[in-house]
Amino acid sequence: LAIVVPLALGLIGFLLWLAFRDARAAALIFLGVPFAVVGGVLALAARSIPFSISAGVGFVALFGVAVLNGLVLVSFARDLEKEGRTHDDAIREATEVRLRPVLMTALVASLGFFPMALSTDPGAEVQRPLATVVIGGLLSATLLTLFVLPVLYAWIAKPAHPGAAALDASVPETATHPNEPETPATGSSSESTNTE
Repeated sequence: LAIVVPLALGLIGFLLWLAFRDARAAALIFLGVPFAVVGGVLALAARSIPFSISAGVGFVALFGVAVLNGLVLVSFARDLEKEGRTHDDAIREATEVRLRPVLMTALVASLGFFPMALSTDPGAEVQRPLATVVIGGLLSATLLTLFVLPVLYAWIAKPAHPGAAALDASVPETATHPNEPETPATGSSSESTNTE
């Protein structure tokens, strides 16, 4: 585990950067890993299960599944920004639209591990830590992804020059071009010539 866990985490981070070519987006999605670790540790403590090799394998399996939720959310938000949505509107709409896929991903994986977590058959002492870690980690990762990740995305992943659009919008559209002739003034000078 001393070799497998860092290798798995490094590979996940590299693949995320390779997918987005953006360190901030990759780091935000990678937050699914600590989100999942919190739930896995609390689930082990709640069931009074000591950490074991089986639990460690459960954490390794959990990391890849937990990252999927953030990947679905952030990638959809970035697609909406490319379509013209503002930064805040994009992450808000992505959270609403992708709520069902995120929940289904977590529920399907969690329900599949419930028989292992509740088993009392011979050999269950090996299965229970793994299933407990995956179930607890997926629950915490899903909740924190839906409530915390959008806030962090809106705060950290803002465009580099947010005032550029506002500056362009402030330029008047009716500005005269330098080649256009100026219209003669019809003011007091024309009136004075008429009186003469």
